[in-house]
Formats: sequence, structure tokens, C-alpha cells
Amino acid sequence: MAITALGYLGIRSSKLDDWGDFASKLLGMQMLDRGGKALAFRMDDRQQRLLVSDERGDTLAFIGWEVESRRDLEDYSKKLDAAGLEVRIGSSALCDRRFVSELIWFEDPMGNRVELVYKPMIANDPFVPGRPIEGFNTGPLGMGHAVLHVKDVSVMLPFYRDLLGFQVTDYGLSPYGIYFFHVNERHHSFAMVGSGKQGFHHFMVEFKNLDDVGQGYDLAQLDEGRLAYTLGRHTNDYMTSFYANSPSGFFVENGWGGRVIDPKTWEPHETFDGPSFWGHERLYLAEEDGRKRLRDMRLDAAARGKRSPAVADCPWLYSKVFGSSQ
Repeated sequence: MAITALGYLGIRSSKLDDWGDFASKLLGMQMLDRGGKALAFRMDDRQQRLLVSDERGDTLAFIGWEVESRRDLEDYSKKLDAAGLEVRIGSSALCDRRFVSELIWFEDPMGNRVELVYKPMIANDPFVPGRPIEGFNTGPLGMGHAVLHVKDVSVMLPFYRDLLGFQVTDYGLSPYGIYFFHVNERHHSFAMVGSGKQGFHHFMVEFKNLDDVGQGYDLAQLDEGRLAYTLGRHTNDYMTSFYANSPSGFFVENGWGGRVIDPKTWEPHETFDGPSFWGHERLYLAEEDGRKRLRDMRLDAAARGKRSPAVADCPWLYSKVFGSSQ
């Protein structure tokens, strides 16, 4: 019984036109009209990776996680039912809207809708990006990652770790709890920030080419208020990225070069160096609301000589550079 990848995300928003421009022209996704009441977006050979429905709320509607087999859905249903959670079986109409063979759904302790899905449908026609990009790093690694604000990490942690089987990659405890989880070789496909808030923090898409990130960065700076974090590099997953303000108010991380791990040998650990080696200036924050503190953390990491490993220690990048000669 295993969850294998982040399959898709659903967003509630009445700003369909804004989402159409944002997801296609900035992120580079392929836009599909779902009958005037929703927009769907492709990132690869899957029928859809992101669904934005014309509803009030401007927030996360659901997260879809892929499982290995039909039997996994049955096993998760039994396990969740035994823990006192109400599990619903997706109707054929719902499965058709999600473009999957089967699914079950339920809510986590903070009321976020979680869908476990089996056998996502493959499109017959090739992916056509909304702007010229080489593509996204998806496949077995899934859509990317999703991060939630949570009021109480101590409640959410056992749900995702013990009930759903997410594996802790690393975590920080100061100034608040933040946990990163893997379900495959991607450093993290899910994270929770113990900010005391409730809602969607961001989702991440990973581009195959760094220049696609840089060109998106140029585009984001042309749109006043679009840039949320400047270009930077994270300390735990080595992602080079910038964050954009989405039409719904949460962030979307545009990244490249994320860390690949070996889940069989990985040991979870606490981190102390702050979120970034450099960059990622929080433009949306006032100095007194944490912007200075986060800046000081990365300047301290730099003063201590902290940096990402050499290419040979970064499995994904190493395979890209040397894979053809192995």
C-alpha cells in the first residue's frame, strides 16, 4: 500500500480569465476549457494536472495523490475507516471529471479534501505549452509539490505520516514547525508549515530547463505585484526558483534542478540553516513581519560557507550531465 506521486490539484476561483493568463502565459501550462465553468491545464501527457473551477473562495479545492494499484484504494479505505474517518468512493462522473479510473476521497484534520486515485488517463495528443518551454519535470516524480499552512503540526503530522504513509524528508522546529515529506525520489512532494494559519501556501512546478525559469522570471517582473519571492536557491532540496503571486493569493514556485533522493536509504533529520542559500527575498513581507529575519538567516548561512553539494552529489543533475556516458 503506497502513495506514489502528487497527481493533480484543484483550485476554487471566480477569476478564470486571470488563471488562464497566469497558468498558460507565465507557467507555460496548456490550457483547456472545461465547458465555461472550469479551466484545466496540462503539463505533460496526462489529461489534466490543474483544475480551476468557477467557485468562490480562491483556495485549494482538493489534492489528488496517485496510488500504485486498485487494491491500495481498498486498503487505504479500511485503514482510514478504522481510524474513524469518513471515506467516500468517487462516482463514475467524478472519476470522469478527474480523468482517472477510480478514486476515494476524505478530509484531513484541517478540512482539506484529499483524493487518492488509481490509473490517471493519458492524453492522445501531445502536450502543447502555453509559452515556449522545454517542458516540466514530472513522470514518476509527479506534478511537483504542494505546501499547506496548518494551525497545529502535531495534529497533521500523524495523519500524513502514520495514516497515509508519507515519509519525512527533513524538518525545522524554529521559529515554527515545518515538515517536508517524500512519496518518491523527489525531495518533497508535500510540506506543512506550522504558521498557525489554515490554507494553501504554494504549489511548485519544476521546469526541465533553467532558462525557462529565468524567462518566466522576466515575465513575472513585467506584471506589477506578480513577484512574491525573488530568484533564489533552497537549502534542503537545492531548487533554484522564484515564487509568483497567483490570482488566488497563494504562491506558485517556479523551479529547476530539484534534489533527487533514495527513499530506501534516506534518514529524516532536522535542518538549521534557514530556507535558502541566497535570494528568495520575500517581497510580500514587511521587515518587521519576518522579511529581515529570513534575510539574516541566509546571510548567516552564507557567512558560514553553506552551499549545495558539487554536481556529482546531486543525483538528478549528475545524471543529466553524465548520464549519456554511463
